[in-house]
Amino acid sequence: MFFYFARLYQKYRQRIYPIVVFSFDEPYRAETNFHIVEFPSLKVLDFNFEAIQLNRLHWRDFLGQRNPVAAALMAKMQILPEDRPKVKAECLRILATLRLDAARTRLISGFVDTYLRLNFAEETLFQAEVAKIEPSDRREIMQIVTSWMQQGIEQGIEQGIEQGIEQGIEQGERSLIFRLLARRVGSLSDGLVEQLNELSREQLESLGEALLDFRELADLEDWLVENV
Repeated sequence: MFFYFARLYQKYRQRIYPIVVFSFDEPYRAETNFHIVEFPSLKVLDFNFEAIQLNRLHWRDFLGQRNPVAAALMAKMQILPEDRPKVKAECLRILATLRLDAARTRLISGFVDTYLRLNFAEETLFQAEVAKIEPSDRREIMQIVTSWMQQGIEQGIEQGIEQGIEQGIEQGERSLIFRLLARRVGSLSDGLVEQLNELSREQLESLGEALLDFRELADLEDWLVENV
């Protein structure tokens, strides 16, 4: 923290108010908020900074704050397991009342969803908590939740496409290597084909380089013994 402070101070030559936000789950002990360099006869440096340790703060203390930062950081404060659905609903309620622009809403709600990911049973309780909120704010919350669902579907489709492309490339590599092997060493037995099908992507690439030096079937068998 002192190094960050020193760099900013050196660059801008302005007073810097140093704040660090600790967002880890554990440990719960209070983190230090100072850095001292001293000798028996001389104190060279006494650097202090503001430390905000989220796991030592209670989420209920921030319910009344119309502050987007509070809405986001509540997700990392002290939360009992049974309160997780309620906290998520309250974070979104605060966010809904602020009426921020779409970009800021996505940023903050994404933080909440990442750090308060609910299981199926908790989702049911979350929906019940949302149902208790004022209708105007509830509509805003449901728009945020709907955007999460859409984003999740889009990510799933994108990952599926990427996986499909990767699988297609690997299948193409295997097919090419089988054809090259057939030309270099002749037809392959069912046992060899089964062994080759079990090779990883990296092993396939290594075999693709090695087979250029194969002259007979024994060369392939020796390579398998040494590399599998």
